[in-house]
Amino acid sequence: MKRINLTKKDITNSIYMQIGFSKKLSETLLEDVFDIILKNIIKHEKVKISKFGTFTLRKKKQRIGRNPKTKEIKIIQERNVILFKASKELKNYINKNGAK
Repeated sequence: MKRINLTKKDITNSIYMQIGFSKKLSETLLEDVFDIILKNIIKHEKVKISKFGTFTLRKKKQRIGRNPKTKEIKIIQERNVILFKASKELKNYINKNGAK
């Protein structure tokens, strides 16, 4: 499987090329979309984007972890993590048209 890093700059250039907005406006648009998603995840702990998927905020409890190289035991602090669950439509699209 080949890994490709998709950057904000790549998405901004795609918006610029496909829609014709200026690069600055395309960048602002993308930042605003990310900002809306993040603020709503923090506020409501769940954001569903129709036909794409759902982002959920989950609290992980404090636990004991171990460095596999040094075998050193450390406490991993309680923290929030963002989970993503793809929609049925996205899964179907990937399976029909996606990577092989």
